[in-house]
Amino acid sequence: MRRVARAGRQPSDPGSGELTGAVVRLVDPTRLPPRVRAGMVRRFGVVVSDSVRTAGVVAVGSGRWLADAVMETAPHIPVRDAETLSAHHKGLVGDGLAWAVIDSAARATGAVGAAGGMLASIEFSTSPPMLLTAPVQVAAETLAVVAIEVKLIAELHEIYRRPAVGTPAVRAAAYLGAWTRRRAVDLDQPVLQAAPGRARQHRREPRLVRRAGENSITVVPFLAGAVAGASLNSRETKKLGRRLVADMGGRV
Repeated sequence: MRRVARAGRQPSDPGSGELTGAVVRLVDPTRLPPRVRAGMVRRFGVVVSDSVRTAGVVAVGSGRWLADAVMETAPHIPVRDAETLSAHHKGLVGDGLAWAVIDSAARATGAVGAAGGMLASIEFSTSPPMLLTAPVQVAAETLAVVAIEVKLIAELHEIYRRPAVGTPAVRAAAYLGAWTRRRAVDLDQPVLQAAPGRARQHRREPRLVRRAGENSITVVPFLAGAVAGASLNSRETKKLGRRLVADMGGRV
């Protein structure tokens, strides 16, 4: 994963693909108006749709597409160090900073859920056949939410001075393992925790499929889906953050 310098700059990633670039834009911590976020989700959905079409329906349904997409994008997610995070959150440190970062991530995943619901309601009211794109929308939302949560995990490890080590790919694999287990990275077993491969990827697929099932609630017609999606995503992200804080010895 890309570590962000203290100045907070996030250099471009010319080597990453279109899907990776779309994910990186979505995990930007900057607050955006709901309609702007909905527009980002819409554009993101187009990129995801192209990727899904290439992978095939079976890959999407099994979770293999999500697992591949997460593995592809995770090393490029920008991660702020503790000093940068503190500067972005009015000088907070330690547990206070951790909870501020968790709240920010929960707002971000909630915004993705709300934007997905808003998009579904707009599509339903203007052109009901567009609901056929719902599986792609759910896949797009799930990928965005997982990316935000993996970024959260990495930044919590930075706050508690327990970052994974190695290349961006190795660090990303370690944090993806932490996301799968809902536990902090075990620094005493770096090779085991960081080793990428299809065996570990297969274990991620069932969790990704379950999360996609939860996110499908945002395609409920009208704004009821937006409210439900925002609430579900925020709650799950806060639960994940609480477990990680407790695991690293913080105050919950």
